[in-house]
Amino acid sequence: MAFEALQDIISACEQMKKAFWEVVLEDDMTEREVSKENSMAQMRYTWNAMLQSASGYDRTLQSKSGLVGGDGAKMEDYYREKGTESLCGEYVDSVIAGALQMGESNACMKRIVAAPTAGACGVLPAVLVPYFQKRRCPEERILEALYVAAGIGQVIATRASISGAAGGCQAEIGSASAMAAGALVHLQGGDMQQIIQAAGIALKNLLGLVCDPVAGLVEVPCVKRNVIGAVNAMSSADMAMAGITSRIPPDQVIDAMKEIGDRMDVSFRETAQGGLAGTAAGMEIAERVLGRQ
Repeated sequence: MAFEALQDIISACEQMKKAFWEVVLEDDMTEREVSKENSMAQMRYTWNAMLQSASGYDRTLQSKSGLVGGDGAKMEDYYREKGTESLCGEYVDSVIAGALQMGESNACMKRIVAAPTAGACGVLPAVLVPYFQKRRCPEERILEALYVAAGIGQVIATRASISGAAGGCQAEIGSASAMAAGALVHLQGGDMQQIIQAAGIALKNLLGLVCDPVAGLVEVPCVKRNVIGAVNAMSSADMAMAGITSRIPPDQVIDAMKEIGDRMDVSFRETAQGGLAGTAAGMEIAERVLGRQ
């Protein structure tokens, strides 16, 4: 990818007089030496996979460990029963349910889209699928939003990391949340500055988030953190659309994430040694689950 900073994408937008998503699209065409039609077809394939994963959720499945399964169904039942009476409201609750369901599907070995990783697979579809379905958003706009998300994710991967083992969960759920926030701003009609401000705010909110999977599985607390990433993306997008900016420039937020990840103790980077994995309950679960295998 030609861009090592979000500001580089902004500069390209200004020079080429093109939208954020178009600049990312053209970069993909150049890097992979494909036509616009080919690039768009691949993105449509990715979007359709997200839709199929969301619609294919099986509320009866449980992961092999027994730690994950059914919570997405409980959340869906809850918001359908409570409607506008719930604290978050039906729309946000549907996002929460979607994030849980996608995370559970991943843990149950169902088909998902790693965006940017399997552990963070629930964030983007959790915000995009309800937006598409409930707001009757044209598919072409969703594809544009996915290019926006891809551009943000590529810069984070290049400038810092999207790996929990390298940078903690901030690099996975944090990156996914930043990508989703930028995508939502695009869908809401925001400009390129609002896109990167939303991404910066979302990532900033999750700085320091450790990767501490119980028993080394991408289940606890990973699935519920997808919910936090999705809801954080929505609030960050709304703040950016309101004209609120990150006092720390977005690219510097990414740099801060890299510094934090580099200095994070290894026990908090996907080793299942510290944090929740190291609690008494976490170790009891690990002994029980790993003893089965």
